[in-house]
Amino acid sequence: METGADLRTRNGSLAVNIGLAANVLLALLKTTIGVIGHSPALLADGVNSTSDVAYYIVVAVFMRLSRKPADREHPFGHSQLETIAAVTVGSFVITTAIAIFWDAINATYDQLAGNEVSSGAALIALWVALFTVILKIGLTVYTNRLGRQTKNPAVVALAYDHRNDIFSAGAATAGILLGRFGFPWVDPLAGALVALVILRTGIEILRDSTSELMDTLPGDSLEEDVRSILTDVPEVIEIDDMRAHRFGPYLVINLTIGIDGSMSVTQGDRVATKVEQVLYQQIDFLRLVHVHFHPAQT
Repeated sequence: METGADLRTRNGSLAVNIGLAANVLLALLKTTIGVIGHSPALLADGVNSTSDVAYYIVVAVFMRLSRKPADREHPFGHSQLETIAAVTVGSFVITTAIAIFWDAINATYDQLAGNEVSSGAALIALWVALFTVILKIGLTVYTNRLGRQTKNPAVVALAYDHRNDIFSAGAATAGILLGRFGFPWVDPLAGALVALVILRTGIEILRDSTSELMDTLPGDSLEEDVRSILTDVPEVIEIDDMRAHRFGPYLVINLTIGIDGSMSVTQGDRVATKVEQVLYQQIDFLRLVHVHFHPAQT
């Protein structure tokens, strides 16, 4: 019988494999047609897809390593490698954006200065750009859904990248279309706009993934959830302190509760065990709970 962890692993791998296959196809198609069809915008988008292929392979390797079981050096497992994979994705995205932007600005200047004359891109370049938009819309919806289900930061980063590709392909489409209508300088300028969108996405990915690596606290919403859940445990009079730590997509919670001071140690231990069981049942991806109890202040 497939467990929740098995399903999470399978869905994460599926997202990576489908994205990798799609980007291999798009990289070959866009770079080839970008050169043959004389479209700097489509060629820039093709370079973006080529870099996508490289870091999809990196993500696949990191996700495979993240499934290694816990050991003495890593008692909570290796799931944070998924976050490292997301950092890798973000770094690749930013590097690609800078390279595309620089080349696009140079091409735009050459067009406006008259150093290069172009009659616009071939019609096939326009069809390839439109095909990319349609394909990436489907991949964004699909991967985003898997990212929410698995809470895998690497899959979420890939969903960001698919969404980013919609904008970049859309800009390429607009640039190619306007170039064919007699404004050839718009084509490379669209490539520069593509680069800026790519850069913004890379920064978002890095911001989200590095916050996990720096063990940023999950936030007020988690504390509110815990307090709401523990209202169903009448023996808990108060919650004095709560600290939560991330380990990849998983959480470890340290909780201090106040109980009736007349209770015995054995009774207090039963309350702590009940608190742990309730939290395990109602909070997704909760790996471990430590509950400390003492007499409530009255």
